[in-house]
Amino acid sequence: MDGLLSKLRSLDAYPKVNEDFYSRTLSGGIITLVSSAVMLLLFVSELRLYLHAVTETTLRVDTSRGETLRINFDVTFPALQCSIISLDAMDISGQEHLDVKHDVFKQRIDAHGNVIATRQDVVGGMKMEAPLQHHGGRLEHNETYCGSCYGAQESDDQCCNTCEDVREAYRKKGWGVSNPDLLDQVEPSDCKREGFLQSIKDEEGEGCNIYGFIEVNKVAGNFHFAPGKSFQQSNVHVHDLLPFQKDSFNVSHKINRLSFGEYFPGVVNPLDGANWVQHSSYGMYQYFIKVVPTVYTDINEHIILSNQFSVTEHFRSGESGRMQALPGVFFFYDLSPIKVTFTEQHVSFLHFLTNVCAIVGGVFTVSGIIDSFVYHSQRAIKKKMEIGKFN
Repeated sequence: MDGLLSKLRSLDAYPKVNEDFYSRTLSGGIITLVSSAVMLLLFVSELRLYLHAVTETTLRVDTSRGETLRINFDVTFPALQCSIISLDAMDISGQEHLDVKHDVFKQRIDAHGNVIATRQDVVGGMKMEAPLQHHGGRLEHNETYCGSCYGAQESDDQCCNTCEDVREAYRKKGWGVSNPDLLDQVEPSDCKREGFLQSIKDEEGEGCNIYGFIEVNKVAGNFHFAPGKSFQQSNVHVHDLLPFQKDSFNVSHKINRLSFGEYFPGVVNPLDGANWVQHSSYGMYQYFIKVVPTVYTDINEHIILSNQFSVTEHFRSGESGRMQALPGVFFFYDLSPIKVTFTEQHVSFLHFLTNVCAIVGGVFTVSGIIDSFVYHSQRAIKKKMEIGKFN
């Protein structure tokens, strides 16, 4: 038994020194205080890192299919009335959303930016007296409706039951609808029953704050805010500006908020607060956006599917070719094939313990080296001084 204990004693890696051989110095006490403070500071820093979650970032190929993209927007136009602004969205798959009204709100603002009134765009308009028939009379009870085309019909039995039907008949004739308030259809769309031109006159000199969101396919596309009602003509997207009888449109704007998807901690939307003032009389302002799909998983394993984006800007003046530059603010977006994943997680306890041991052992070793250097330096200097005095 004594032999076993003797062998175990010989394995002691921490030999003890008799206290009679200890030499305590002032420099050793100062170094001890400094090293203790450093150890405490590093320990607190490591403890905070352990208690708070860290975010791990990974990149991978986006293999999702059939998803939709939610675009949240809040844009202010200080020089465009709410009545003339329309929101359109289209993508490369061929899907179009013309004059979007669902989940879109408009606030009329005065020249000082104060809100005058708020309304949500709705489909259709208010009902008035019985609409005008093709034969010239008013729609009567139990009579089949056949609206007038106002001289643009291609045959005697052609009916124009909506304002859009009238506009289409006019387009085929090569005519322009210069006064939509004269149209009196049963299903109005920016015509008499909505008092379109009257509302424009009432809002003269006002601005508009338009906000809300739209859901689009998760493919490349664009959405834009532009004056006039939009339509397709020979597979070309066109806005009818003739009813406004204006030579210029000021598309100065401020983007209060623009995001793709839900908010997640740490997200930075580069267009939030962007402001642009138009100095020319006519033109198109364009934003080219690269959308990066993002997945954020918090510490409670709650998953947020969202997006980040980068952007470049360009103003296309209409001075060189007016028909080539539709006035408005256009957002062209494309999807990145790479998905970014953020994952919140805690540092493991073993990792924390390892770091604490490294801190204590490292500071203790370094302070011991410094103390030994200072102690031997002091002894050497003292010995040389004694030799000098003796000589």
